[in-house]
Amino acid sequence: MDSGRQILVCQYTNCLANGSAAVLSTFQSAAVPGVMVIGCGCQGQCNLGPTVRVLPDDTWYCRVKPEDVRTIVDQHLKQAKPVTALLHPRFHPQY
Repeated sequence: MDSGRQILVCQYTNCLANGSAAVLSTFQSAAVPGVMVIGCGCQGQCNLGPTVRVLPDDTWYCRVKPEDVRTIVDQHLKQAKPVTALLHPRFHPQY
């Protein structure tokens, strides 16, 4: 697992209305070593929120629900395999 990774979870109006506070809380509860979880402002993608961005990979996830967090943690953060079903189509059109 890479050190210095960050998970940015949008906490702006539209994402909040779609449950991003619960997504942020679930990521914080997952407590992955070497990964900082940050509630952030708008990243310009709230129409498909809640938006989650993984850095430094620059992987964007959309419409993330709290129940998706475990899959992102297990598959993406621990195995380095993005969760294709949740990838944002604007940034990852190949999926």
